[in-house]
Amino acid sequence: MASSASDLSGLGLLTWVYPPGLVDRVVAACGRAEQRRRLLPARLVVYFVLGLALFSPAPYLEVMRHLVAGLRGLGLLGDWHVPAKSSLFRARQRLGFEPLQVLFAATAKPMADEGTPGAFWRGLRVLAVDGTCWDVADTEANQAAFGRPGSGRGAMRSAFVQVRMAALVEVGSHAVLDAELAGCPRTLNQPCITYGKSSPRPVTVSVRTERVSRRPCPASRS
Repeated sequence: MASSASDLSGLGLLTWVYPPGLVDRVVAACGRAEQRRRLLPARLVVYFVLGLALFSPAPYLEVMRHLVAGLRGLGLLGDWHVPAKSSLFRARQRLGFEPLQVLFAATAKPMADEGTPGAFWRGLRVLAVDGTCWDVADTEANQAAFGRPGSGRGAMRSAFVQVRMAALVEVGSHAVLDAELAGCPRTLNQPCITYGKSSPRPVTVSVRTERVSRRPCPASRS
């Protein structure tokens, strides 16, 4: 995560990791391509959301200003200006989560090779699973979708709605290979990840509050 929004250094790094052509194909495949010319085209909104993820405490407008700073310096923005925060919020809503989900699935892959320390054990790639929880806005829609974890005090439930994430990580590079989200009620199924879905021997893991469990399924060498 960037230590400040200025560390985002414009669109250069993001477009290197996520080429514009790939982003455009993902946006089109998810049905989010705009039908008319907009101040905030879908491609830019994808990079904007990625910028928010890199530095989540930064205000919307600050993230957008730093994303396009390099383009302005090259004279490529013309009369384009950073829109109001409300416009950025509506653009995020129009985009939805599907393009980001598809983009992640298309680009998340192992980064370590045979020479990376700790990446392999007896020819098998070493992976780790971990989980975390986030507080989200206390709205009726979020509560219906995710619920609240239990609590030993008061109303026996937490003050905030929470989302639980399980992530599968390559140990040698710390690259996140897969992730799933679920709610936090005590009775809800835990997030479950299947890595290598197209492999004849996929690995399925699930994250619980008390422990990590693994279905007995051998890992593939890829």
